[in-house]
Amino acid sequence: MHYYIITGASRGLGKALAEELLQHPDNRVLGVCRHATIQHERYRHQPLDLSDMLAVQNNLFKVFTPCPGAASITLINNAGVLGEVKYMGELPNEHFEFVFDVNVIAPAMLMNTFLATYQQHTGIARTILNISSGAAQRPVDGWGAYCASKAALDSLSSVAQKEQDLRGSGIRIRSLAPGVLDTAMQEHIRAAAHEQFSEAERFAGLHLQGELVNPKDAAATIVHWLQQPARPQEPVVLRISELPQ
Repeated sequence: MHYYIITGASRGLGKALAEELLQHPDNRVLGVCRHATIQHERYRHQPLDLSDMLAVQNNLFKVFTPCPGAASITLINNAGVLGEVKYMGELPNEHFEFVFDVNVIAPAMLMNTFLATYQQHTGIARTILNISSGAAQRPVDGWGAYCASKAALDSLSSVAQKEQDLRGSGIRIRSLAPGVLDTAMQEHIRAAAHEQFSEAERFAGLHLQGELVNPKDAAATIVHWLQQPARPQEPVVLRISELPQ
C-alpha cells in the first residue's frame, strides 16, 4: 500500500493530486485541510487550519500515524497562501506572520515530524514533496512575503535533503514549482491593483489567452514523476517543466 499525506487537499492542485492518486487501488490519501471536499473509501480527512500554529503542534500525532503494509509513505506540503498583494511598508505586520506560518512554519513542522516518525523505516520508500513557486527565484513586486517564504521552503528542502544524504536514510526530498495553474490563487492575483503589482496585466493576459495550466494536468505529471525512482543527480529544487513526461 502507498500512503500519501497532502495538505490543502480541499481544492486546487492539492485536490487534483488526491483525486489522481485515488484512481489507483493501492493508494491511500490523508487530506490535511480545513474542509473535506473528497468522499472516497481510501481517503481520510484530518481537519486542520495550517495558519493556527498551536493547532498544528497539537494535531501532528493525528497526521503521522502507523501505516500498515506500507510500500511507500509520501508527504506533500501543498497548502500555501499568497496573502495581500501590496508593497512593503503598506502592509500590516500580521500579514508576514500569516504567510510565513502557512508557507514555511507549518511545512517545517510537518517535515520534521515526518522524518522523526518514519526515518528508521528503511525498508519503505519515503518522500517529502514541497510545492514551491517560480516566485521563489525572482522578485515579484507586491508578493514580498510569498516570494521570501517560498525561497525559504526551497532552502529548507535543500538542507533537509543534504542531512538525509549524509545519514544515508534514502529519504527523497524535493521542492517543486508547479507552474502557473488555473486556481483560486490566480483569481486573487488578477484582482490586484496595478499600483501594487506591476505584472497584473501579464497575469490577466495568461487567463484570457487560456495559458493557465489545468491543475488536473499538473497533478498527473507530478504523480507520474513521484512514482518513478529519483533520477541520477536530480536537483532538490526543480520546476514542473523539468520533470519527465
